[in-house]
Amino acid sequence: MLVVWNILIVLLTVAGMELFATLAHKYIMHGWGWGWHRSHHRPRTGWFELNDLYAVVFALFAIGLIALGTAGVWPLQWIGAGMTAYGAIYFIVHDGLVHKRWPFRYIPRRGYLKRLYKAHRLHHAVKSREDCVSFGFLYSPPVEKLEATLKAASRRLSRPLPKPRRTRRRCRHARAERQCAALDQQRQFLLFASALSFVPGVRSGAPYL
Repeated sequence: MLVVWNILIVLLTVAGMELFATLAHKYIMHGWGWGWHRSHHRPRTGWFELNDLYAVVFALFAIGLIALGTAGVWPLQWIGAGMTAYGAIYFIVHDGLVHKRWPFRYIPRRGYLKRLYKAHRLHHAVKSREDCVSFGFLYSPPVEKLEATLKAASRRLSRPLPKPRRTRRRCRHARAERQCAALDQQRQFLLFASALSFVPGVRSGAPYL
């Protein structure tokens, strides 16, 4: 019976890791952790990239859990085993199938693998950390939905920015500026008229126009 529980823990950990990896991908890797993940959205110049440090961090967590579990803290070793199994699947599907980090090439033509492949290629259609789609590694929404989301984002980004609305404070400022401009014009006219009063042939107080 304990064997069944251990297998169940491993399977549940694999499923839970997909949910955790999806959230971490969206809110950490495409958030404050973009400094490492940015390399994954740029052309790779070598076999390694800075983004691989995330795999190292998760592997250290799994090793720590396995060590604690084998020291007697059940069931941490099986949770660590589930994390390790998820990491192996991630390496095969994500690094190998999608990003061609294997020495051979394979492009799926149908079924689940094709959907996963196309969804992650759509994720990399955006080179920045904003407006990306499909953050899962072993599950993806329908490709048609992802394409529609990308098209909507493209239309939104290409649309000209709306003009800022004139608030009440701006209106007061604009009215004050117009009043100041009118006062400046009156002041300049009075100065000009007073200067004319000293010109020979021009009567003091006579209208200028």
